[in-house]
Amino acid sequence: MIQRHTFEFLAELVENNNREWFQANKQRYEAARDNVIEFTAGWINLLQKIDPSIDDALDAKKCVMRIYRDIRFRKDKTPYKNNFGVSIPTKGLKLGRAEYYLQISPANSFIAGGYWMPETNHLKAIRQEIDYNANDLKKIIDDPEFINLFGEFRKQEQLKNVPREYSPDNENIDLLKLKSFVAFHQLKDENLLLKDAVTDIAAICSKIYPLNVFLNNAIT
Repeated sequence: MIQRHTFEFLAELVENNNREWFQANKQRYEAARDNVIEFTAGWINLLQKIDPSIDDALDAKKCVMRIYRDIRFRKDKTPYKNNFGVSIPTKGLKLGRAEYYLQISPANSFIAGGYWMPETNHLKAIRQEIDYNANDLKKIIDDPEFINLFGEFRKQEQLKNVPREYSPDNENIDLLKLKSFVAFHQLKDENLLLKDAVTDIAAICSKIYPLNVFLNNAIT
């Protein structure tokens, strides 16, 4: 479970996003990060039973993203993120494939999976797979349980124009115009504070797993 002190630290960080406060509360940050790492380790253990593409050598510490923001080219100069992000890659230790992602943030936590903004070659491969085997994807995303958890998959950001490789009257043009292929489920803070939270998160990921298989098969 995510401990209440982790949410309390993040909530206070939102109000005090500066280096002086952060340094004075460094021990609280480290305790919160340790909590997230412990949660991630348990999550990885359960995910490996669901998705065999999760690498056995995956290190929970490396899956928890840095809290420090890169502010070099940003107008917003606040130095810290107001959340803990956890990325679990598939098909090895590197990103650039389908993944599972957890954000822990007061009143804005969520679990997601799929492939966000694929690189050009992967995007073309995924579109080709949709064109050839759209029914396989639609069987996943049109399942009532999937819709109940993640909403309407087709309502993600789309291109304004039709990809030039495809005809506007293609019966799957709504899927071919997608920029990302993500299943997203909002979480309440209370969901993560539960003793069995990691089991519940893994159960949601089991419904994302077929989507990740489809996407990874497209770019193999």
